[in-house]
Amino acid sequence: MNYEMAIAAFGIGIVIGLTGMGGGALMTPTLVLLFNVPPLTAVSSDLVVSAATKPVGTVVHMRNGTIHWKIVLWLVVGSVPAAFCGALVIAWVGPLAGVSEFVKTALGVVLLIAAAGLVGRAYLTLRQNMTGQASAAGPSGRDIAVRVVPTVLVGVIGGLVVGLTSVGSGSLVIIALMTMYPLLTANRLVGTDLAQAVPLVIAAAAGHLLFGDVDWSVVLPLLVGSIPGAYFGARLSSRASAGLVRRALALVLLTAGLKMLGVSNLFTLVGLGIALVAGTVGWMLVRTRYGLKATNWQDRRVTVRIQNSSD
Repeated sequence: MNYEMAIAAFGIGIVIGLTGMGGGALMTPTLVLLFNVPPLTAVSSDLVVSAATKPVGTVVHMRNGTIHWKIVLWLVVGSVPAAFCGALVIAWVGPLAGVSEFVKTALGVVLLIAAAGLVGRAYLTLRQNMTGQASAAGPSGRDIAVRVVPTVLVGVIGGLVVGLTSVGSGSLVIIALMTMYPLLTANRLVGTDLAQAVPLVIAAAAGHLLFGDVDWSVVLPLLVGSIPGAYFGARLSSRASAGLVRRALALVLLTAGLKMLGVSNLFTLVGLGIALVAGTVGWMLVRTRYGLKATNWQDRRVTVRIQNSSD
């Protein structure tokens, strides 16, 4: 048992429980960068772990009725065969050295896209809340028309990316869903994405069990750490600021993506500094555009003043 790996998986599990995303986007680069696991082995092993842990969150959303099953159906039509084929694509690339380099590059690109996707998700959520779009769909969202062809295409692209890199089931697909179905409430978006991710990661894991490089000495500590971590993360989610965690996650994804692409430490630090400053200033401008205070703590201070004056 690799206890250091289990501890890292526990921390990543907490982030997953807090934000609803970050499994493959954090786990795979952690294995590659910190534990020197070959990229193909990291992707294959992480997918097997995801196949074992994804159903837990789905059961919770099933009980709460926060899954749009028609959208799930058409996503799965595209994603399941594409995810299985992702392992075949890796097998066709060439010898192991070429495969590892290919997966590492693909993973770096996807991580950068996932970081940008987190920013886009935050903006779309803010716009949705301020314009009242979510309430227009009603509590069930059953009156939302399913866009079959675009949904299947999203499933195909998302499935292929997950099969190649293990990233995308929670970071990329949900961004596409928010763009195509802006009337879905946030909890229904998360529930729908989790439900479609179950057969998706199972198909990808099956492909990697047959054609990939699953290492059970890696899978075991990941399971031991990530399952309790996700549980505690979900318990903490009611107290911690999800927005703050998402910002930290975006910076982590940016760092991991740049390092996967071979960017030097100096340029990585410069990129992080620019992203931190530009992101903070840009988000403050977006909030003021929608009539909010520039920061959350200013909103809370105004709320406290109103409460004190009413008392």
